[in-house]
This record gives sequence, structure tokens and C-alpha cells, in this order.
Amino acid sequence: MTMPDLSHDLTGKLLIAMPGMEDPRFAGAVIFLCIHSPDQAMGLMVNKPMEEVTFQELMEQLDIPKRGAAPTVPVCFGGPVEMRRGFVLHSPDYAPRGEEALRVDHRFAMTGTLDILEDIAGGRGPMRSLLVLGYAGWGEGQLEAEISRNDWLTADATPELVFDLAMGKKWDAAVQSLGINPLMLSSEAGHA
Repeated sequence: MTMPDLSHDLTGKLLIAMPGMEDPRFAGAVIFLCIHSPDQAMGLMVNKPMEEVTFQELMEQLDIPKRGAAPTVPVCFGGPVEMRRGFVLHSPDYAPRGEEALRVDHRFAMTGTLDILEDIAGGRGPMRSLLVLGYAGWGEGQLEAEISRNDWLTADATPELVFDLAMGKKWDAAVQSLGINPLMLSSEAGHA
């Protein structure tokens, strides 16, 4: 396996937690990186469903009326930072009212306003989306150090993996996208 080039931008890539991840909040995590720069990184876990809250319950708590059939938007634990703050990771076919979405690349965008939740509930939202509560954040050099320590693998993100796969299958699929059998990964780092 080649070492990742940590000098390039990982925005729009996936971070895949290695089996030896010591932080239990990130064990088995697949994180979509929305922002990566020399001084910071911000990502959203896309494979940790929040069992205690559904999209419908959240809409009721926010007093957002649904119109028509109830949308089935997965709600994920996005990370340990600002867990009361919500983000919608979505396909780029949606244009938010008033505010710009963060256009990650030509396949993904992120919006953090109530307008998108109202539009989803009203049947005017993006074709594909995940609602994420909280996020994962890193300061200058922190993510690069974690990758160098073999805490994370990096992989290309696809809309199919991020939006369409069952939550419990995303980690295996992300590892397999690198041509690696997940059973071959060890929690022990090798030393020469």
C-alpha cells in the first residue's frame, strides 16, 4: 500500500477508520471530507445512523410541516463537534434559497440552513441527501498526523456509496473501493 500524498487537498474524499482506531466515536467510521486545507479539515460521518431520532421526529421538533408523503432521509451522527447543529449533505441539483450551499465538487454539496429541511419536507429538496447532526473537525496538521499514524485510509467518494448504500455496508464498500479485502486489515501497524 502506498503512503498518501498529504500535501494535496482531500476535499470530497472519504476517510475510512482503520480497525485499530482508538477513539470509540470514530470506530468503523466513514467520513466525507467537506473541507480540507493546510489549516483545517471538516467532515461528516455518513455511516453512523442516529437510532434515537428520525427525520420526521426532527421536523416535528422544529415545527416544519410535511407536505405529501413523508420523505425518508437518513439522520446520521456526523461527529462530536456541535452535535446540536445540523447539516445536509446532498446532491448538487438543489439550490438553497438566499444562502449558497457549500459546493464540495460536481457530485456533492452541503447546506446548513433550515430552508433545506423545509424544502425536503415539502418535496422540493435535493434528489439525494443525508441529514447529519454534528461534525468532525481537525486543526492545522491534525488530520495529516492521524493519516500518517495509519488511523485513516483515504478513498474516492461516490454518490452511490455515500447516499445509496445501507449504513452498515458503507465501511466495507469504502475499503473494497481501494482494492482491499476488509478482512485483511489489521488493527496493528507494521514496523520494518
